[in-house]
Amino acid sequence: MTSLLKRFLLPIVMSAALSQASAAEPDLKLYAMDCGRAQFADLGPFADTGEYDGYPGTLMTPCFLIRHPKGDLLWEAGLGDRYAEPAGGTQLPFYRAIVDTAVAAQLGRLGLGFDDVEYFAFSHAHGDHLGNANALTKATWILNRRELEWIQSVPAPPRTNAKLIATQKQAATVLIDGDHDVFGDGSVRVLKAPGHTPGHQVLLLRLPRSGPVLLSGDLYHSHENRAEKRMPVFNVSRSETLASMDRIERIVKNQRARVVIQHSMDDFKALPVFPAYLD
Repeated sequence: MTSLLKRFLLPIVMSAALSQASAAEPDLKLYAMDCGRAQFADLGPFADTGEYDGYPGTLMTPCFLIRHPKGDLLWEAGLGDRYAEPAGGTQLPFYRAIVDTAVAAQLGRLGLGFDDVEYFAFSHAHGDHLGNANALTKATWILNRRELEWIQSVPAPPRTNAKLIATQKQAATVLIDGDHDVFGDGSVRVLKAPGHTPGHQVLLLRLPRSGPVLLSGDLYHSHENRAEKRMPVFNVSRSETLASMDRIERIVKNQRARVVIQHSMDDFKALPVFPAYLD
């Protein structure tokens, strides 16, 4: 009789458990926004082993809006809406910045403004990731302590500008030293991955339908760099970069996560076109 009960009750219990687990998943959505492109006359600096010397190329510079029941998180701030004009782009010291559609206008399609974003975090403090950061005065900034100290150091590190985060001093700030669970439920986690910069980090999402998705920051700039473990000449630490690649790849394997290489045009195009989203 006991075995018969188990035979008939077990599927019911398992079904209830799965329903509860499904109900526990947050209503999480990932929006990929076109926050500009960086055109390089020479991609040579993106491999310290010389593979790209003399070759031109374009890197995507996206932003990601993560919508969670506890608030909206903006991951990265792009090149900056100030580069939306002129249409042909603006030549900067390292690349030409091209912004087709301002981030403010894209947020507006969801009925949002910069002041409606509750949380802001970024992979690292290079200018192509901080262009709109100063507009996020009402958000709580989630900052890696080492990265903040680095961007504020004197003389300023190459490819950085502390003025891009000037408003952080007035914003609510959460300083972190390692991994961080943004909403406390494991669905959105900042993972430390130093090497590109001292406090570089990536973002791991657990989407209810699509499953785990990892946003790579600048751990990789291309699929070739990922496959061959190549890195830019301007990374602050080769050994830390390799260690971060090893750690993140293990996490990706264990989680069976989809990796989105943020600077890859192909990876960006494979995501739902804004305002559609991944869930």
